[in-house]
Amino acid sequence: MESPLIELRSVVKEFERGGERLRVLQSLDLDVARGSFEALMGPSGSGKSTLLNLMAGLDRPTSGSLVVDGKRIDQMSEGQLANWRANSVGFVFQSYNLLPVLTAVENVELPLLLSPVPSSERRRRAETALKVVGLSERMGHYPRQLSGGQEQRVSIARAIVSDPLLIVADEPTGDLDRNSADEILKLLETLNQEMGKTIVMVTHDPQAAERAKIIRHLDKGKLK
Repeated sequence: MESPLIELRSVVKEFERGGERLRVLQSLDLDVARGSFEALMGPSGSGKSTLLNLMAGLDRPTSGSLVVDGKRIDQMSEGQLANWRANSVGFVFQSYNLLPVLTAVENVELPLLLSPVPSSERRRRAETALKVVGLSERMGHYPRQLSGGQEQRVSIARAIVSDPLLIVADEPTGDLDRNSADEILKLLETLNQEMGKTIVMVTHDPQAAERAKIIRHLDKGKLK
């Protein structure tokens, strides 16, 4: 059998709050298969975004082991982790995090600036990513000239431009109307089914979660 893309074993995450130790994740065990599309649901404060940040290498567990694609990312140095994130993870956030002074294609190019890819190849890849998300006619537009749904498409293009192993999406439809949200979810489904991308998505929206192959529920730092 193929090994999971993500393996968490006895993962605990604690934070300091006002001199107190707050345990947000309670000894979690979790496998995410390659090519899976998973939704994480649960009440506010249940640890969903914390878990997503651990998988994406944005944070480290307090204890336990975290393996992604056979690598112990919890044991990497800050420099190794930053390099791993740049090459392995695509990020999609609720607030699109686009730079207003850059055009759509320039925003999509941003993750490649940290890589040794030559500028002409960067532009070609960014244009290809925008075509994948259906925005080939908006490459020269600035974020203020785009709708919310189009801005989120640009952020998805930016997430896939480096051909990552994993896409993490934190409330990707949270700021969108139902029609725009459905278009974004359909795009994520396409990336999963046709391009084989592994996607882990945090959402409060049951309709969004239904697009995933697996729905996981977190409550008080435990998987139910």
